[in-house]
Amino acid sequence: MLTRREFIGASAAAAAAAQTAQPKRIAIITTIYRYLSHGQHMGDRFLVGYPYDGEWHMPDMKVVSLYVDQHPEGDLSAARAKEFGFKVYPTIAETLRCGGDKLAVDAVLVIAEHGDYPRNEKGQILYPRYEFFEQCTKVFEQDGRSVPVYNDKHLSYSFEKALKMVETSRRMRFPMLAGSSLPVTWRLPAIELPLGCRIEEALMIGEGGSDPMDFHALEGLQCMVERRGRGETGVKAVQMIEGDAVWQGRYSQDLLASALSRSDTPLGLSEQDSRPQSLIESGQLPKLVKNPAAYFIEYRDGLRATLLMLNGALKDFNFAARVQGAGTQSTQFLLTPEPNVTYSACLMHKVEEMFASGKAPYPVQRTLLVSGILESCLTSKVQGHARLETPHLDVTYRVS
Repeated sequence: MLTRREFIGASAAAAAAAQTAQPKRIAIITTIYRYLSHGQHMGDRFLVGYPYDGEWHMPDMKVVSLYVDQHPEGDLSAARAKEFGFKVYPTIAETLRCGGDKLAVDAVLVIAEHGDYPRNEKGQILYPRYEFFEQCTKVFEQDGRSVPVYNDKHLSYSFEKALKMVETSRRMRFPMLAGSSLPVTWRLPAIELPLGCRIEEALMIGEGGSDPMDFHALEGLQCMVERRGRGETGVKAVQMIEGDAVWQGRYSQDLLASALSRSDTPLGLSEQDSRPQSLIESGQLPKLVKNPAAYFIEYRDGLRATLLMLNGALKDFNFAARVQGAGTQSTQFLLTPEPNVTYSACLMHKVEEMFASGKAPYPVQRTLLVSGILESCLTSKVQGHARLETPHLDVTYRVS
């Protein structure tokens, strides 16, 4: 039992520690910082807070430095720096060191999405995520200290580079998180497949262009199917096809109907006369989707999953799966409107959790695998829509 003197001493020490505790210092490394860019969406959460769980939440964290690679019209970086009292630095190393000679931050946000960058022959935008990350870890190595890193969306357009990023974080022993907001946004209905379940087939539908939006859809799919069996086993083969061949029945029509039933944005007749319409039974689906694309994924444990990108038929992302013992399960990944875009607040809450605890709330290997699936599917596309074996996608992990 504590004596009175020991109790007073412990209380005084705790009070002193509370007074000297400082907010986590955050560096933001981004491609652009203007209205509705990912840099603005995510960086602003740490400047002004965000809505979470029925309250306005202000992180106990402080943005202390910013690097912006490009400054297009509408750039907000200088205005934000002036308003919130941090500095925009000309290099990533100076940003992490806050102009000094040693690492001076407690966490790093790497947000390389949006901006004027070239594309490769697969249509991938060559965002410098790997290059930004590499410059950050060079500072870590030189200064003998590492801090948590969040990397927005893909790890890289290249699986080889993405793998190096994950291996570097493991070697240098710092927590890393990456990926899309879809896995952490609200679901309608709010289903979570049981850990260890047996999924017989899975299907995801979405809309948008190759590379930026199909990544979201693939990671939404992955966050559902990774809960099967004893964990993720990796991917054996992939294929991407386009055009009329998409409708030739390589996936369950029942799962497609279930996923479509969750959509709040069916187009076509529903827009014209305001009545709900079945896009399948009305025969509208092939007419509305001018260039359908299907991504076929064969997992190493035998699961087959399909992503259908259905531009022209809907404007949201929906999932369905047939689960042994539970029948068909389906849900919509809710995307809330601009400008608040609160699904990105859900993602930043997970990032804040990692920055505060030093532990990633879910495995970065999910994003590693999805980065590789997407690259391989786009390779299939440029190689005549061929089925490709993917022995390099032997990414295994478990979620809790």
